[in-house]
Amino acid sequence: MLYNESRTTHTDPLSSPARGRLITFEGIDGSGKSTQIDHLSRSLTASGHQIMVLREPGGTRIGESIRSILLDRSNTDMCMEAELLLFAAARAQIVQEVIVPELEAGRWIICDRFADSTTAYQGYGRQLDLAVIASLNQLAVGSCKPDMTIWLDLPVETALERLAQRERKQDRMDQENIAFMERTREGYRQLADAEPDRIVRMDATQSEKELAEMIYRTVREDLST
Repeated sequence: MLYNESRTTHTDPLSSPARGRLITFEGIDGSGKSTQIDHLSRSLTASGHQIMVLREPGGTRIGESIRSILLDRSNTDMCMEAELLLFAAARAQIVQEVIVPELEAGRWIICDRFADSTTAYQGYGRQLDLAVIASLNQLAVGSCKPDMTIWLDLPVETALERLAQRERKQDRMDQENIAFMERTREGYRQLADAEPDRIVRMDATQSEKELAEMIYRTVREDLST
């Protein structure tokens, strides 16, 4: 059911609080989210936290089924509104079935994408009504908001170069044009400007090691209290 999960019983000064923390990763495709999520999960586990890694859409039986529909390259006739609603449905399921219960149990959750993705991709990328999207996001997540969001930012051209080097086949969302990706990146920029206390921009063009160390330091400093 879960994208990945790490458990530990070690303790240190960063011992888990009564309620867990929700850390989300955002960025255009090719920004390196999966790699950096793996690094952060390992580092936090070594620090004594119980870590659960999830992905959106997905993370539940229903969510993974929706994910298959959304990413199927043959679904080229999917309308933008259907896409929007499917993302919201998958998110509502994972929030109620997994995220809220695990946070209440003290687990720290790292989620590969969350509601910001819908605002950036469907709002700015697809240019759907931002007010409608805000209402759908609110319905899907309720009061469950990220404690911190790591935005991996890089030029679209660099992201496309990375995508071209991937061994896996492209999915439906990988087939978007440069203009779409530029609008999506601008969406993330607008979100970060609106919520600077939550969304932390990271330069994703730096080396994998340097970026991983910077992310871990930021998380420790901001969420260790």
